[in-house]
Amino acid sequence: MAPVVHFRAAVALAGRFPALAGVDLCLEQGEVVVVVGANGAGKTSLLRACAGLLPVSAGEASVLGVDLTTDHTSVRRYVGLLGHAAPLYDELSAAENVRFAVRALGLPVRSADQALDRLGLTGRLRTTPAGRLSAGQRRRVALAALLARRPALWLLDEPHAGLDAASRTLLGHLIGEAVTDGATVLLSSHEPQLSVPLADRVMSMGGGRVTGEEPGGRRITLAAVPAAPPDDAAGGVGATHVA
Repeated sequence: MAPVVHFRAAVALAGRFPALAGVDLCLEQGEVVVVVGANGAGKTSLLRACAGLLPVSAGEASVLGVDLTTDHTSVRRYVGLLGHAAPLYDELSAAENVRFAVRALGLPVRSADQALDRLGLTGRLRTTPAGRLSAGQRRRVALAALLARRPALWLLDEPHAGLDAASRTLLGHLIGEAVTDGATVLLSSHEPQLSVPLADRVMSMGGGRVTGEEPGGRRITLAAVPAAPPDDAAGGVGATHVA
């Protein structure tokens, strides 16, 4: 199976500045990968390139089988990007924003209502214009819109920012469920205590390049689960592991 994301010596320019200066990256289906690094390291640019919003001008770059060097727009339908600023229409309510997002892709409206419920956007919150919501509430609306679209690739830029403790915990559950359903997740973070436990791998960036890699907390946790004992050692009763 082809990787979900494949970058090799990928270069992307922001104006005349190389926002990505030779990125090598490969993500397989079902992985959660966290990208860390200082401000200006290229994390957001990497996510925007994967979302088809920042053209790749040199090297190799493909997302979900789409060659981004020749067509960087077709992939947008299949990815979900949660950026720093929630892309909402202030005059529309929370529900109207999420329903608009799913209708734009021809998806059933019920997926919007289910996502709103999952993010706790009920009652007055659902009908309040987005321009009157707090930063954390707007973040939840944007996350509901992403969840409702069920993208194959989740691209999350500092996803924990602006969320309260309960919403941060819920975000972890949503990521786990998305991966179980076959999605892949690439996220950037300045809060490793929150993001690394969710990840299979942690990639470091600097100067527009990937500079290092180490296992994430999810991989370490799975590796620590002991193998199932043989049937005869377990008294003939099979064991089941839940990860």
